[in-house]
Amino acid sequence: MRIHHKSCPSFKKSMNRAGTTLLQKTGQIERTVDQDFASEEAKYRVFEKECGILQKDGKSYLDAMRAMSSAQLRLAETIDTFYGASDRTSESALAAHAYRRSVEELDAGIARELEAPYRTTILDPLGKMNSYFPTINEHISKRNKKLLDYDAARSKVRKLAEKPSEDTTKLPKAQQELDEAKEIFDLLNDQLVREIPILLEQRVPYFDPSFEAMIRMQCKFAEEGYEKLSGVQRYFDESVRDDYAAGQLDAQVEGVLQEMRELSICGAA
Repeated sequence: MRIHHKSCPSFKKSMNRAGTTLLQKTGQIERTVDQDFASEEAKYRVFEKECGILQKDGKSYLDAMRAMSSAQLRLAETIDTFYGASDRTSESALAAHAYRRSVEELDAGIARELEAPYRTTILDPLGKMNSYFPTINEHISKRNKKLLDYDAARSKVRKLAEKPSEDTTKLPKAQQELDEAKEIFDLLNDQLVREIPILLEQRVPYFDPSFEAMIRMQCKFAEEGYEKLSGVQRYFDESVRDDYAAGQLDAQVEGVLQEMRELSICGAA
């Protein structure tokens, strides 16, 4: 089936607008610049970019929390197995088992107390805001296309006025087309200039609850982690806690490493 492009009005409009854009670039048709719209669009583009970054980083944060929790759980399981294989009744083995239980509870809490609320209060609002941008961009694109139509009609009227045609109906017809193009463009342009600032003004009250929820969830997760892991400390001798506070554990570890280096199987001569 052969399609005749000349019979397609939308194709013809697209070609005419492409021609107008080219003529504007070469300076043959004057380009209309609305400073109010340009200013508001520039601020809107910054907001659009920031929201995209927020959504991406917000998801990355949740993914990182899940990954950290999973890695911590695997680490706790390995430590528990390591100490349990040596002496299950030792203080270190008991501490390792208590650490594993605490980490398991924290890992379960990620899904129950962090992931679902985080999606509801942070990721979903971010996704909702970002979902508006394609529609807004369609309005901006339509406004820009109507601007090209208006500039083309204005150029046509000026040329006919400067060099009248033998057909006296051409100028009145061109003027009518210009008036119609201007009316449509003004309608779309005024709507965007009026409503974009309202959207931007709403961004802070819109995201305030999400920001507060994020801080509260982070605080709760940190507090629960501290509470559960601090319980593991009771399995350590008080002298170990004192040595840690005094920064002496590094020296003790270095002493053990030195003893290992002296073993033949570790490379000693």
